[in-house]
Amino acid sequence: MKQEEEKLTGLPENAFRELKPGEVYNPLMSPDKKYPEVNLWSVLWGIAMAILFSAAAAYLGLKVGQVFEAAIPIAIIAVGVSGAAKRKNALGENVIIQSIGASSGVIVAGAIFTLPALYILQETYPEEITVTFTQVFISSLLGGVLGILFLIPFRKYFVSDMHGKYPFPEATATTQVLVSGEKGGSQAKPLLMAGIIGGLYDFIVATFGWWNENFTTRVCGFGEMLAEKAKLVFKVNTGAAVLGLGYIVGLKYASIICAGSLAVWWIIIPGMSMIWGDSVLNQWNPEIAATVGSMAPEEIFKYYAKSIGIGGIAMAGIIGIIKSWGIIKSAVGLAAKEMGGKSNVEASVKRTQRDISMKIIAIGSIITLILVFLFFYFDVMQGSLLHTVVAILLVAGIAFLFTTVAANAIAIVGTNPVSGMTLMTLILASVVMVSVGLKGPEGMVAALVMGGVVCTALSMAGGFITDLKIGYWLGSTPAKQETWKFLGTIVSAATVGGVMIILNKTYGFTSGQLAAPQANAMAAVIEPLMNGVGAPWLLYGIGAVLAIVLNAFKIPALAFALGMFIPLELNVPLVVGGAVNWYVTSRSKDAALNAERGEKGTLLASGFIAGGALMGVVSAAMRFGGINLVNDAWVNNTWSEVLALGAYALLIIYLIKASMKTK
Repeated sequence: MKQEEEKLTGLPENAFRELKPGEVYNPLMSPDKKYPEVNLWSVLWGIAMAILFSAAAAYLGLKVGQVFEAAIPIAIIAVGVSGAAKRKNALGENVIIQSIGASSGVIVAGAIFTLPALYILQETYPEEITVTFTQVFISSLLGGVLGILFLIPFRKYFVSDMHGKYPFPEATATTQVLVSGEKGGSQAKPLLMAGIIGGLYDFIVATFGWWNENFTTRVCGFGEMLAEKAKLVFKVNTGAAVLGLGYIVGLKYASIICAGSLAVWWIIIPGMSMIWGDSVLNQWNPEIAATVGSMAPEEIFKYYAKSIGIGGIAMAGIIGIIKSWGIIKSAVGLAAKEMGGKSNVEASVKRTQRDISMKIIAIGSIITLILVFLFFYFDVMQGSLLHTVVAILLVAGIAFLFTTVAANAIAIVGTNPVSGMTLMTLILASVVMVSVGLKGPEGMVAALVMGGVVCTALSMAGGFITDLKIGYWLGSTPAKQETWKFLGTIVSAATVGGVMIILNKTYGFTSGQLAAPQANAMAAVIEPLMNGVGAPWLLYGIGAVLAIVLNAFKIPALAFALGMFIPLELNVPLVVGGAVNWYVTSRSKDAALNAERGEKGTLLASGFIAGGALMGVVSAAMRFGGINLVNDAWVNNTWSEVLALGAYALLIIYLIKASMKTK
């Protein structure tokens, strides 16, 4: 029977506030009706989005260390294609497209934070370490599946019980895009235009090198002298994708990240040079032979300052678990109640509150953990039963406990602190595996693959709670979102494995052309631990104390610590983008106009991110095919940096002007 088109007027007024006693939230799609959700159209478009955005996100993440969340761009494309095809009641279909496609960003985040470290360490140990597509694919896939299964018992708590108590910034933005699209909004046009501009801009830099991708204070003699003598340097990446990322992150959060970066580059690095200038500090790395004073600021950052950030991230993760303990207990209790309930209870549950059966979740979790066990036993642990048992206990325990931390972070600030939690996992895994006799290169591979599974599980848990909240607001069927999320996970894991191999063969993860900052940090953490050299516990300890102090002053310790180990040039553009966001949303006394401008800016920034990242993949593919059109002599000329500043200024002006131009 053909369904009549239903006219939507927007979200109910109680969508974003706490409900009064006895008040019920009624989503856009009525719980009492059935809507088109899963069909050939939504599944095929979801797969296409998963492939496309996995490739784009992997490139951007390895280039700048930040993975953009694909939910908003995918939602806009879903709205655009359903509008072009004149599909009726497409809201449910668009939620499924977005949910399958958004697997891309979360699987990428899980994979690129850890697994490139295998390639990085392979250069040091070419005979002992081999990296295969199968390792990358299976660890990403099993981690993603675990993340889905571990999160489902917490869905009702986060999306329903805590209605209006968590802001869910990314879910809010994506939901508004889907709603306005269903109402007939023309949001695909500005996204497409920004995608073309941002894509061409970054493509010109990556492929032809018409101007430098970074501007630094070394551009003049005085700046060079400051860098050498005082160890003071300032850098900014002038790319479109990173500018767009900063706009979406927003000024407040970007400022905290950048504050951590500036604390390292302008206080800790010059301070270390001043205090220990004549000393050779190599207790944690015997290869260091130079005095601190003779090192460039970048070397001091690499060998010492970054470790303080690592300690801060690990402690911020622990603080998060302590704060989430009540959530863990209540969600487990809820799941246990459902498992012990009668079989006919499920039939009375409304369509919009129906999850995959808890019995299926329990069986699925056991089967997945058995597969992880077999993967570890036959591939990673070289047939050692003791090492495999210890590894599976660590992976299962940490992944489950940190699931709530990931979901909580997404619900409050829209950013998943997965890299910090993974660093703590790696430190813990390394210490434990060494204590049971697994050391050296084999231990490094084991710790990294364990970290990869945990990292992907936590990344998926954080990202999936966004999808489920979108579905809750709009009235999708949770069980359908949960079931088809597994397909997106398989597609994304396979794509990431392929893209990572291409990027490694094209650039290499130690060349400097791909920053891969998190993966480099992971490699730096576990190598000394697995080789019997003491880790820089003093530096980790300083970072941990700093995180506790920041938390006491209500400053997000995780954001600050992340800024401490991500390179300065990638943090400054976040503040630039955040400042643009603040500017365009505060020029008018009319709050509605400011909100409209902010929404337009979000579309343009999403276009910059998607366009810049996708063209980055095209450029990498050209290099992979042996086409390199960059003139290195010009790029190394200081005038290429001056030109970069001019091009960057024009890009910022376009973003401001276009964002403020609303109908």
